Amino acid sequence: MRSSTPSRVLVTGGAGFIGANFVHQLVTDRPDTTVTVLDALTYAGNSASLTPIADRIRFVHGDIADAELVDDLVRTADAVVHFAAESHNDNSLADPWPFVQTNIVGTYTLLEAVRRHDVRYHHVSTDEVYGDLELDDPQRFTEHTPYNPSSPYSSSKAGSDLLVRAWVRSFGVRATISNCSNNYGPYQHVEKFIPRQITNVIDGVRPRLYGEGRNVRDWIHVDDHNRAVRTIVEQGRIGQTYLIGADGELDNRTVVGYILEAFGRDADDFDHVTDRPGHDLRYAIDPTLLREELGWQPQYRDFRDGLAQTVQWYRDNESWWRPSKAATERAYTAQGERVR
Repeated sequence: MRSSTPSRVLVTGGAGFIGANFVHQLVTDRPDTTVTVLDALTYAGNSASLTPIADRIRFVHGDIADAELVDDLVRTADAVVHFAAESHNDNSLADPWPFVQTNIVGTYTLLEAVRRHDVRYHHVSTDEVYGDLELDDPQRFTEHTPYNPSSPYSSSKAGSDLLVRAWVRSFGVRATISNCSNNYGPYQHVEKFIPRQITNVIDGVRPRLYGEGRNVRDWIHVDDHNRAVRTIVEQGRIGQTYLIGADGELDNRTVVGYILEAFGRDADDFDHVTDRPGHDLRYAIDPTLLREELGWQPQYRDFRDGLAQTVQWYRDNESWWRPSKAATERAYTAQGERVR
């Protein structure tokens, strides 16, 4: 293990939710770092997320599966931090192909480029590759939990993780992997659970909850996730997988209740909608290795504190999320969501 702070960083998916927050954090905390963002600006990417720091980064509009473009960008980097992904479970059920193209082919393209140029690579992944746990199971996911993905999205991410492991072992690529629990915070697309409910309440619409709302997610604020990623990039052991979590297990009904509470509404003022196919029961991360080996700790230890900051951000930044709100709700209706 060695500590190293890269001076030229290529961030893929840097106009997406987690990637944009990473770029904001990086240019603030490491002002001498040269940051290049590569993003295809699909519906989930938003160049407006980078507007406040546009003069401090280089933005490249392009696809991570474009081998020639990727090679040109990787050749001049010290490190690649790979956030770019198709990531919405519902969309993967409707059309799996973009998930295969971006998450698997795109990752392969990046791996071949960092292999050619011997560039440090960090691969950002998800706890969904491990499948789910029973609601009453005391266990949590660890670095040794077998993969058991349950959707086209999580399967494609599992496949990309395995490619990284193979390129480390077979070709000596200097790579690390992180699998993180569910993120929340600023700049998250309104199709996702927490911003969808927040923006519904802002619009005077009752929040909507899949099934009975008993499904459990392990929540982490995006800033905590990104601080962990930076710690791994700078200090992590090559070839190691680190799990990132903040001990934030909550069922979806409780989360909706906290959102309503933040607006001064009754905690039961929501609607149940038909559950989605294959809805995983529970995710839970054991971040012991990350904390003990690299010394990382979350700053948002109380979910309600992070949620309050997030609610305020969506209240203050309606111009950012409003353009995609109506289309998002139409998509849910087209997918068959209906109030029970």
